[in-house]
Amino acid sequence: MPYITIESGILSDEQKELLIKRLTEVSSEIMNVPQEFFVTTIKELPDKNFGIGGKTIDKVKDEYMKKHQK
Repeated sequence: MPYITIESGILSDEQKELLIKRLTEVSSEIMNVPQEFFVTTIKELPDKNFGIGGKTIDKVKDEYMKKHQK
């Protein structure tokens, strides 16, 4: 039984549903395994609980938004 797990920031219910649906569809097609056999879990982590380049994700996002505002 294929198992898909995703770790991400906080997602809306709609995003979770679409992510599960599309990951299952594509994986089923590629692996030639019926969709009914797939298990998918989503582990949400607050932006302050992980980082990139020595900074928490919330700070990275804030810096990105400030740099790219028009």
